[in-house]
Amino acid sequence: MDVVVTGIGLLSALGNLQETWRSTLAGRSGIHLHQPFSELSPLPLAMVAHQPASLRSLTHQILADALADAGLTPPLVDCGVVIGSSRGNQGGWEQRLRQAEEPTVTDWLDLLPNAAAVQVARSIQTQVIVSAPTAACATGIWAIAQGAELIRTGQYQRVIAGAVEAPITPLTIAGFSRMGALAQTGAYPFDRDREGFVLGEGGAFFVLEAGELARSRQARIYGNVLQAGLTADAYHLSAPNPEICTAVRAVKNCCDRSGLTHDAIDFIHVHGTATTLNDRTEAKILHHLGWQSVPISSTKGATGHTLGASGAIGVAMGLMTLQQQTLPPCVGLSQPDFALNLVGINQINSPPSQPIHTVLCFSFGFGGQNAAIALHGN
Repeated sequence: MDVVVTGIGLLSALGNLQETWRSTLAGRSGIHLHQPFSELSPLPLAMVAHQPASLRSLTHQILADALADAGLTPPLVDCGVVIGSSRGNQGGWEQRLRQAEEPTVTDWLDLLPNAAAVQVARSIQTQVIVSAPTAACATGIWAIAQGAELIRTGQYQRVIAGAVEAPITPLTIAGFSRMGALAQTGAYPFDRDREGFVLGEGGAFFVLEAGELARSRQARIYGNVLQAGLTADAYHLSAPNPEICTAVRAVKNCCDRSGLTHDAIDFIHVHGTATTLNDRTEAKILHHLGWQSVPISSTKGATGHTLGASGAIGVAMGLMTLQQQTLPPCVGLSQPDFALNLVGINQINSPPSQPIHTVLCFSFGFGGQNAAIALHGN
């Protein structure tokens, strides 16, 4: 059974789906210097507003946009929900600790790690499966893959899948700063002068449907979700395995399950965090697989790194690439550090050299979580 995307809801520091897409194509970034917490020094952050967003507010807006885009209204009692988040409501807990507030029973329920999935389920009034996967930065792709599999195996005809993150919290900033992972001026994926990643807020939800259902209601289709590959390194708490064997296996599994040959890939939206280790490891993976000439981009220089939601935003960018037949640039890149076909801002408004039919999206998370998913034009 084919699985198609009929609605996308996206929110980033650049705005909604269309605003984020247009700004990225123009080479603009949503990253600016902020000091949301007086006890911490100013840092470049990709924030939706002037103050850190709540998980609830982000979830509400992204869901509303996804449903509107798909032409659906609640109740959707037989619609599955697979919404992930790596940080969940950590910001809410930190705020209560700072204010020394004692949570009520309602607070406890609203602050559970699966709060975003529960919020979506309540909003659409579903009576079927509600899942809240967490796999560090691979969460978004895992959620989409899980949602697509629920349809592909005939369990449901429609699923809302994706991920959302509200990671601008004192503990998150302090922790990543202590690791030396955060940039001091901006995000520059695959650049010689890359400094680290920039935390960003937002996420993306997708209305996934069985192709037959989507066509029967004459829904607009962005593209098909093919198969995914998911593996774990079992190597280190935060560093990727330099041997790249399990990451390569995730990508190969994705392609094999999707029936894709080596030369069938037209564009790859990579993880591209702008950290020294991640970009070097991804470049090594791409060289190992022989994809040096395939157009490659990371849009985290525009949206920041939304952690568990980053893979979902990457999938949204991949679907827009298929629909618009335009390659999003690697915003922030000025001096490439690797011999790859990185899409630069000098290629803005230039049509791709060949039609884009198939896109791969990568995510690689802490704990050695590796994820790849394939998309195909409708």
